[in-house]
Amino acid sequence: MELTFTCAPANTATNRPRQRAPLGSCDSHFHIFGPYDRFPLSATRPYTPPPALIPHYRDMAATLGLTRHVVVQASVYGTDNAVTMDAVAQLGRDHARAILVVDDAASPAELRRLAAGGAVGVRFNAVSGNGAPLEQLESLARRVADLGWHIQLYMKGDVLMQLAPRLAQLPVPLVLDHMAGVKAADGPEGAEMTAALRLLESGRVHVKLCGYRASVAPYQDLAPIARRFVAAAPERCIWGTDWPHTQFATAAEMVDDGLLLDALFDWVPDPTRILVENPAALYGFAPPR
Repeated sequence: MELTFTCAPANTATNRPRQRAPLGSCDSHFHIFGPYDRFPLSATRPYTPPPALIPHYRDMAATLGLTRHVVVQASVYGTDNAVTMDAVAQLGRDHARAILVVDDAASPAELRRLAAGGAVGVRFNAVSGNGAPLEQLESLARRVADLGWHIQLYMKGDVLMQLAPRLAQLPVPLVLDHMAGVKAADGPEGAEMTAALRLLESGRVHVKLCGYRASVAPYQDLAPIARRFVAAAPERCIWGTDWPHTQFATAAEMVDDGLLLDALFDWVPDPTRILVENPAALYGFAPPR
């Protein structure tokens, strides 16, 4: 069956950033889609992206200087993690890790198999859905704790506020996607930001400094939020491109990854800790050589 794509593809070429990422830098958040004859999309997917394949991703990452990679299972594949695990295999276990979508139906043997292939965490997506429901947070956290995995959360800031008491009780580290869902327009002193910072105070919570979905290029209104997160927990901030930037309707709206890296250097003039040291500790990468 021929697919009708509902969003634009990633840019064919990436603009070079003003500064390349330092040695050992990690893209802590991106997705791979396809090839669809090998990895068909979920029938219950919330959108239909064009293919976004490993060679295209490698070109973008090389332009930015990113040499470590964390593939995140997207909602369009539901709990079928084959494409994500294949991406880790192609990129190499020394250089890549996976964040998966599983639910309570996953057996202990299956979780161990995925861990052996490079999986290090489970994602809950309360924005796009098509994965494990939030009702399974506690049960899945208990099941993956012995594997040393963490839970990654994609949710809007208001939902994070509601769930904060539950999240604080989970027995595993947490990673908050997309600047914890904080809206740029609310600034660094808003209630959603306050709730996210309280979670960071636990010492077990990381945040991804990738918030462009709450802003527009050149993302200047994200700077106060990003800097507040870095000031609160410099050892637990990480960064990712979110390539291939799904759900933009036209090429004119498409995000340029070079501009995203420029923004990070504007927020943090020396982001070595965020790009190299913090993801190495969280995802288990060896020190760069």
